[in-house]
Amino acid sequence: MLAIESIDTFLVDLPTIRPHVLSMATMMRQTACFLRIHCADGIIGTGEATTIGGLSYGPESPEGIKLAIDTYFTPMLLKGDASRPAMIMEMLGKAIVGNHFAKCAVETALLDAMGQRLRVPVSELLGGRRRDRLPVAWTLASGNTAQDIAEAEHMLDIRRHNIFKLKIGKRSVEDDVAHVATIKKALGSRASIRVDVNQAWDEASASKGMAMLQDAGCDLVEQPVAAHARAAMARLAQAHSIPIMADEALTGPHSAFDYAAAAAADVFAVKIQQSGGLLAACKVGAIADAAGIALYGGTMLEIGIATAASAHVFATFPKLAFQTELFGPLLVTEEILAEPLHYADFSLRVPDGPGLGVMLDMDRVAFFRRDATRPSFHGSAPAPTTSRSAKG
Repeated sequence: MLAIESIDTFLVDLPTIRPHVLSMATMMRQTACFLRIHCADGIIGTGEATTIGGLSYGPESPEGIKLAIDTYFTPMLLKGDASRPAMIMEMLGKAIVGNHFAKCAVETALLDAMGQRLRVPVSELLGGRRRDRLPVAWTLASGNTAQDIAEAEHMLDIRRHNIFKLKIGKRSVEDDVAHVATIKKALGSRASIRVDVNQAWDEASASKGMAMLQDAGCDLVEQPVAAHARAAMARLAQAHSIPIMADEALTGPHSAFDYAAAAAADVFAVKIQQSGGLLAACKVGAIADAAGIALYGGTMLEIGIATAASAHVFATFPKLAFQTELFGPLLVTEEILAEPLHYADFSLRVPDGPGLGVMLDMDRVAFFRRDATRPSFHGSAPAPTTSRSAKG
C-alpha cells in the first residue's frame, strides 16, 4: 500500500482580463480551489476545482469545495492507497453524495500522481490520446457588440481563436439576436459563431430565438432552456435544424444516458467537473458517441490544472466535432503555472509530460492565495511578473 501522507487545499483569486458577462452573473475574478495530495513516495498530485460566479451557476462553490475536502474527503483519503485511484474514488462515491467538483479535483490529483509515478501522461491512463492539439473557442462576453467584434478581430489576427461563443440571454430575444447577427456579419466566413443562453429562455422564446439565430448564420445554440426541461430540449431539437447543445443538463453518465435516450440534444458539452471526474467525463463521451451525438469539450473557466486535465480527457475522444473551449487560463490576468499551456494556430497543445504535464508555480500561488498576508488584487501591492493582458 502506498500511503497518502497529507493533503493541502487552498483558494486562489485571480482577476479576469475584462468583465465576463453571463445571463446569471458578471465575473470580475475567478476563484479556484487547488488540492495537493502528498504521497509516501514523494510524489505530489495536483487537482483543481473551479466554478463560475461562486454559487450563481451551480450547487458548488470554491469555498464549499475546500470545506468539503478538508472535513469529509481528507480523513478518508488518508486511509487510502495512492496507487489505487479507482478504488479510492469508489470509496468516496459510496460515502459522499454529489460534490462532483470536489470529487473531480481529488481524482485529478490522484491520476496526476499516478501518471508521474508511471512516467506517462494522464491521457494514456484514460486509454490513450488520439490528438496532440485541440481547437479552442473563445467566449465573447463583454456585452458590447463593438468591443466583441474588436476582440474577435484581434484573436483572428494573432491566430489564437477562430471559433467564438457569445454569451446571451440577459436582453430581449430580438436584441440578443441582433447582437449575434452583427458580429457574424462582421466576421463572415472567417469564424464560427455559436451562442450560449445559459438556460435563460423559456421554450417559446427559445423556439423563436433559434429560428432567428439560424437565419443569422449561427452554428450552435447551447442550453437555451432550463437544465431540467429535457422534454422542451427534445422538442426544440426536433423542430430546428440548427444544432442544440446540452450543457448544464449533463451532470454525469446517468444524465447523459437520459438525454441521449430522449434525443434531447444534438451535441453534448462534456465537462470533467460537472461530470464528476475524468473517468466519468470519458463515460459521458462514450454514451454520446454510441448515440450518434456530437461532442464539444466544455469548460467551467478552470485555470491551468483543470484545463490540462480536461485536455487529456478530450484528447482521447474518437470524435470532437464541435471542438473545445478550453480558454479558462486566458481569461485571467495572471499565470500561475510554472510553464504556461501553449496556445497557437487556433488550438491548445495537450501537455505530454508525466501526469498532467503541468505544475503550479508555488511562489506565484503564494502571492495570490486568498489567505496570503498581502492586499487583495484591488490593492496596490505589485504582483510577481508573468501576467497576461487583455490583448494577449
